[in-house]
Amino acid sequence: MKLIPYLMFTKAQCREAFDFYAQALRGKIVSVSTYGDMPGACEHFPPDRLSRVANAHLVVAGASIMGADNVMGGDDADLEGRNDTTVNIDVETTEEVERVFAALSQGGKVEMPPSESPWAQRFAMFTDRYGKPWMVNCMKQPA
Repeated sequence: MKLIPYLMFTKAQCREAFDFYAQALRGKIVSVSTYGDMPGACEHFPPDRLSRVANAHLVVAGASIMGADNVMGGDDADLEGRNDTTVNIDVETTEEVERVFAALSQGGKVEMPPSESPWAQRFAMFTDRYGKPWMVNCMKQPA
């Protein structure tokens, strides 16, 4: 199991920021997916937000950092002050996603139950009973 910092950007700056981080840290962006890539995206997100980053993954010397543009809620101004850092747990199996999700989300608010995503075999997102945001991933293997 790995704990990975996850940065949320409220001004649609994720792609720009991750390009900067990759250059400054001499890392490699291993994946970028947009909200438009998500299954059922047109039903869940406004059309003008489909091109925003749903998940970016940067690897630097064996360490990872991930991030996304936050599209939950209204205008970008409405998103100011929300939690902008999430603990992302990277696990080895889909069964471990289910176990960790069930344990940590108990008594909290589920944002996205475990399901497949463009970058993960299983991905879940929730806020725990203490108001802290979490994600759990079992990543897809690079082709």
